[in-house]
Amino acid sequence: MSETVRPLGARVLVRVLDEESVTPSGLFIPDTAKEKPQRGEVVAIGDDEDIKVAPGDRVLYPKYSGTELRLDGVDHLILEATDLLAVLGPPAA
Repeated sequence: MSETVRPLGARVLVRVLDEESVTPSGLFIPDTAKEKPQRGEVVAIGDDEDIKVAPGDRVLYPKYSGTELRLDGVDHLILEATDLLAVLGPPAA
């Protein structure tokens, strides 16, 4: 059974994106040495009109923020929209 989560107010549901496990030079990084992820993809947004992101946006957030939850075996965070640091995307032309 698939569970859905709808954030309330100025909150955002973000799917945590895994960090790279291999360095650019080809070295394998074990799980114990990896940094806590800071990148994610917006899955759902609350009903506050001031939220400046949309579902599908890739975002950067602080390492130790939000409430962690697991949905269908995938890690997610519920964050305050104001906790988001940046929207990640292609460089401006």
